[in-house]
Amino acid sequence: MRDIAVFTGSAHPDLAAEICEHLGVPLLPAKVSRFANDCIEVQLQGNCRERDVFLIQPLVPPVQENLVELLFMLDAARGASAGRISVVLPHYAYARSDKKDAPRISIGGRLVADLLTTAGADRVLAMTLHSPQVHGFFSIPVDHLHALRELADHFRGYDLSNTVVVSPDLGNAKEAAAFARMLGIEVAAGAKQRYADDKVVISTVIGEVTDRDVIVLDDEIAKGSTVFELLDRLRERNTRSVRVACTHGLFAAGAIERLSAEKDVEEIVCTNTVPIPRSEHTDKLTVLSVAPALAEAIRRIHNGESVSALFA
Repeated sequence: MRDIAVFTGSAHPDLAAEICEHLGVPLLPAKVSRFANDCIEVQLQGNCRERDVFLIQPLVPPVQENLVELLFMLDAARGASAGRISVVLPHYAYARSDKKDAPRISIGGRLVADLLTTAGADRVLAMTLHSPQVHGFFSIPVDHLHALRELADHFRGYDLSNTVVVSPDLGNAKEAAAFARMLGIEVAAGAKQRYADDKVVISTVIGEVTDRDVIVLDDEIAKGSTVFELLDRLRERNTRSVRVACTHGLFAAGAIERLSAEKDVEEIVCTNTVPIPRSEHTDKLTVLSVAPALAEAIRRIHNGESVSALFA
């Protein structure tokens, strides 16, 4: 891959390094510094001229800092005469801001997509966007990956003869159904209403979960409000065991410790789209790597091959 150049910012250098290891290319250095007035400066310390440049930067906390870093990396690559610039977004935090559900609020998912395009992005490689419409916020090509294959490979190691996949809400039911088909098991879903960022109510679970082993599947877990509410409904149905799975394990406000403390939660599975400090790991936490999938997608984009074929 002579013409490829891969850079990363401060958000998740370990994932970027692992992706480059699978690609067999070096991770080129990028210098992020601050002026005395707190303004950020980014310098890409590798040749970009006429090269296929990939910038790996999940939008994880501190989200605004990492977003500005990414915008500055885009501007630097464009100014350095990059042949093509692809943004690799393992996690797009603003994807949750995807609709106007209250008066006079911004749709952040669309605005940030416009910012990335204006800064110089030619295409985007994303992993498990929060909702399908976010794909349409971008006016440039988007390759949208999911981690269902990695999660399914993990759960195939268990006895699934009495297992059901449960989506916390109907919005994620399509992904849960696809995941259940991969495992050859049934699917159920919670009837959820959200009243605030950390206030949700699940009135019932649609589907048969009594005396079943349950895999709760969601796209991301932040504070865990939805999962804890669903656990209450599952206990009322006398489920046999619960394992919790998601792509983006944000685990804000001590969520991983609180989930691990739940006696009926046997395992928490997520991927490494988001960095999880070693100090927050527990015996119940399993972190799967999406670096091979992202690396293969980057290779296919670089070589002009089909990315959708990865999910055939």
